[in-house]
Amino acid sequence: MGRNIRLTEEGRYYQEKVDAALKELNTASMTLRESKVSAPVLIRLGVVSGTVGGTVSQEIAAYLKQNDRIRFRLTESSAEELLDMVRQEKLDMAIVDMTDRDRTLHFRKLCRRNFCAALPCDHPLSSSEILTPQQLSQQPQIVFNYDIENTFGQWANGISADEQIVCTVNTAQAALDLVGAGVGICVVPDDCVQPRENVRFVPIENWHQALYMCILYYKWLEPPVWTLVEQLVKVIRTNKPHL
Repeated sequence: MGRNIRLTEEGRYYQEKVDAALKELNTASMTLRESKVSAPVLIRLGVVSGTVGGTVSQEIAAYLKQNDRIRFRLTESSAEELLDMVRQEKLDMAIVDMTDRDRTLHFRKLCRRNFCAALPCDHPLSSSEILTPQQLSQQPQIVFNYDIENTFGQWANGISADEQIVCTVNTAQAALDLVGAGVGICVVPDDCVQPRENVRFVPIENWHQALYMCILYYKWLEPPVWTLVEQLVKVIRTNKPHL
């Protein structure tokens, strides 16, 4: 014949804590399982300035339509800053115009992009069919992602400075706004070539640059993020000139 066993006060306290912990663990497990199909996914994409237009923006739009869970945080900056953000895991991926010997970073060649000179419509060179870098070298220039903070120090110490650079900005679009206002000329990638008031684009002879996809070598990426990496690499390589 059995007998009833009653928990002591200490036993009841222990049992309550265990039951609560198991319930919380079960809730967390269910939440994680549901997150695989319903939770928002933030993709942190970096692009070197002048790259957002064209193929990249179209792929972002298409990817958002394919999956309503996706959200983007897009950072447009210099390649150096973007690579630092990838290292610090502030970005999942970045499209940049340079590589680095840092072995924690993994680079994949994407394409070659061509460059044009953006000039005010009344500029003497705006009627040209094609320009050479030499023709542009003495023109007042607006540049993006370029540091001229030490111009006075360079001048005072007899160091040659880029005297033709009259203004620096953070993005190619800001540079084009200033070109339209007649501040100077700007060299921009062909992705930026779109009709703009008081701006004419003229191709530059033999001025090319490679683009790369950069990710952190040892970082595991969520499947939706990795899918976008592969999709961007494939589409850009298909649609753009190869190196």
